[in-house]
Amino acid sequence: MELILYTNPMSRGRMARWMLEEIGAPYRTEIIEYGPPMKTPEYLAINPMGKVPALRHGDTVITETAAIIAYLADAFPDAGLAPAPGTPARGPYYRWLFFTAGPFEAAVMDNALKVEVPPERAGMIGYGSLKLVLDTLEKTLARGPYLLDEAFSAADIYLGAQIGFGLRFNTIEARPGFADYAQRLFSRPAAQRAAGMDDALMPPKA
Repeated sequence: MELILYTNPMSRGRMARWMLEEIGAPYRTEIIEYGPPMKTPEYLAINPMGKVPALRHGDTVITETAAIIAYLADAFPDAGLAPAPGTPARGPYYRWLFFTAGPFEAAVMDNALKVEVPPERAGMIGYGSLKLVLDTLEKTLARGPYLLDEAFSAADIYLGAQIGFGLRFNTIEARPGFADYAQRLFSRPAAQRAAGMDDALMPPKA
């Protein structure tokens, strides 16, 4: 079944490309420009939200970056990027995938947008505070090289890319543990290949 990644080099599609490079399966990309090209009837039939990334695998369409990464990990088990269902490591794997997609991204984006949550309302949001989220991750990453200790997984791709974006754009604190983790992940050959491909597609600087 053909794999097609609908993406833009200035989007979260960079994470999906990294995942595709890690699994090593052949794929092709369709670059979708921002603005009207993402709102055409043809593309809205793929992703009604009119955003990237999206992935087509044969007749199956997957949207949302975390879902794409998790799907690929399960669809290509020989890559060894997800613990087998029912094994003890599957729980932490799910935990950190969803923690990144939920509390981490929400806390970082709210902070970047200057959304102020009154302290008495902190219990109404899933992350409590950005400090709590970052402290939680810092303690977790201090335990080993990867989220699942010695085993690199798709959860590291998703979290590592998010931390990398945060450090690059100063939306999270540059804590030593975060920088070390990002450097360890971005030194992977698949991460470097994916970044090189997307960087080559970036518009020229004015």
